[in-house]
Amino acid sequence: MSSVYAKDTVGRIPMEPASVRETMARFATGVTVLSVGGQHIHGMTANAFSSVALDPPKVLCCVAHSAVMHKAITASGRFGISILGSGQEMLARHFANKDRILGPEQFEGIGWEPGRYTQAPLLHGATAWLECELSESYDSGDHTIFIGDVLHTSRAADASGLLFFNGKFRQVDPTTA
Repeated sequence: MSSVYAKDTVGRIPMEPASVRETMARFATGVTVLSVGGQHIHGMTANAFSSVALDPPKVLCCVAHSAVMHKAITASGRFGISILGSGQEMLARHFANKDRILGPEQFEGIGWEPGRYTQAPLLHGATAWLECELSESYDSGDHTIFIGDVLHTSRAADASGLLFFNGKFRQVDPTTA
């Protein structure tokens, strides 16, 4: 087992971001596209997403302070989540591309419909969708943890999921998992 750490004079253990990234790559995650509709329409691939509570239903997503999505969620106060299916790797790559055209044009040629409660683009072919209202946010390092009250959910029947593990996209089939 290899590790990278060294104590500084204050007793903290500074970590190199690359080392943490390489270590966290060993944790399989689902792949989502966060989205905001309306005046701040935007989409962003994210795997820092989790359920927080069932009663009341809450989820969280973590977004870098420097990301366009950070400003979009903060301004809108509502967001959508499309949990991507196994055949949606290209969508994941599209919304992760920092060089793509922003604004409504980033959704051209992509099947989606506006969420009933948030107007956030919900992507066709996803395995599940959530619509959320921002309830809390916490700054932590270079990211903000956004917590949303779940307003609405829907899901596809027996859909295969898209995972990210060890720097690569993977697929999971619910009939064999």
